[in-house]
Amino acid sequence: MSDDKGWLERGPSKGTFWLMAALALAVMGFLLWEEHRVHLLGALPWLILLACPLMHVFMHGGHGGHGGHGSHSGHDDRKGARDE
Repeated sequence: MSDDKGWLERGPSKGTFWLMAALALAVMGFLLWEEHRVHLLGALPWLILLACPLMHVFMHGGHGGHGGHGSHSGHDDRKGARDE
């Protein structure tokens, strides 16, 4: 068998590889969804309930903490007082 044009040495191009990888992932994702849809959708209410405390813990970082409740830097204690 003669290989005059080098067909046997040439591998698939990068574009072909990523196309086949994407196709394989799409097929696997579809099959996983079809087989486990009931389990995933059944866990959805519990995941929403779990998200509430997690959001409370991780999204309170912008407040600057809960220390020093006695004085707030943005408030003026002398309400109605005139600058003289």
